[in-house]
Amino acid sequence: MTNDQDRLPDNNEIPDPIEEKPKLNPAISPLSAGIFGLIAIFFLYQIGGSLITLIIFGFDLENVDVNALRLMTMAGQLLLILVPSLIFAKLVYQDVTTVIRAKLPSIKEILIFVVGLIIITPLLQEIIFIQKFILESLAENSALFEKIKLLLDELDKIVESTYSNILSAGNVFEMFLVIIVVAVVPALCEEVFFRGFIQKSFELQLKPVWAILVTSLFFGVYHFNPFGLVALVILGLYFGYAAYKSESIVVPIVLHFLNNFVAVIAFFVFGNEDLDKIEVVESLGIGEHIITTIIMAAVLGGFMYYLHKNYFKFQNKEVSHDLP
Repeated sequence: MTNDQDRLPDNNEIPDPIEEKPKLNPAISPLSAGIFGLIAIFFLYQIGGSLITLIIFGFDLENVDVNALRLMTMAGQLLLILVPSLIFAKLVYQDVTTVIRAKLPSIKEILIFVVGLIIITPLLQEIIFIQKFILESLAENSALFEKIKLLLDELDKIVESTYSNILSAGNVFEMFLVIIVVAVVPALCEEVFFRGFIQKSFELQLKPVWAILVTSLFFGVYHFNPFGLVALVILGLYFGYAAYKSESIVVPIVLHFLNNFVAVIAFFVFGNEDLDKIEVVESLGIGEHIITTIIMAAVLGGFMYYLHKNYFKFQNKEVSHDLP
């Protein structure tokens, strides 16, 4: 006879060689938590933050002290996005570290996703160009689309005017402050909220693909950038995939920072006119942009396929998270 200690374990008792993820015990439905978080942060930051800004500075935002406005923007993101996200994570899940994916990735993980960001950035510019061309063409042939375009143009002017004031810098100190306000703080706050609390909540109840997609849609809408909506959603998809695959919030934070940082530097170098005023080409020229977009999309698709199948090579441990 053999002792129980000598008995081989059943299949169900064989320990998994892959390190088990900590189990979360949410106080409410994760889907409900994610939806509540989206609504709460929208009212806190977009509506509450706007009201506070108007109370402090008034309606003439173009003539207020721009540094004060920058500090107000930074404080709003920290106090009305980051802090509530951490509080929600604590109240719903207790384990804040797991929910926001507070884990250090390997340097190779970060670098391989940076390569993807380099590939996707010019693709997004082409998509924005084609999107504007299509909207211009529709507006020329439809009164309804012309009204829609006029409305979007007005919204775009408001967004453009606000960011132009914040981005304009007259000295090195202001340039450094702009980078903090536009690149560092949003990368931290928005990623902890979207790819941390929101996406993780959705992942606990939805398939990862849907969790990433839904989070990305809200990520795009939250920015109130009508002509950049499609590009923002696609960028959000990439950030979401990076967070899911790496299980580290550090990766999307780095990607988000680099994306915004490059935009800020481009603004410093080229100015607003060259960045935002995309001239609509004649119909014969749009074909070249469509072909370029298809080629870039194919390159990105090939890169994503390679990354998905070989991600374990970039990790410290040979562990892979596959989308079902």
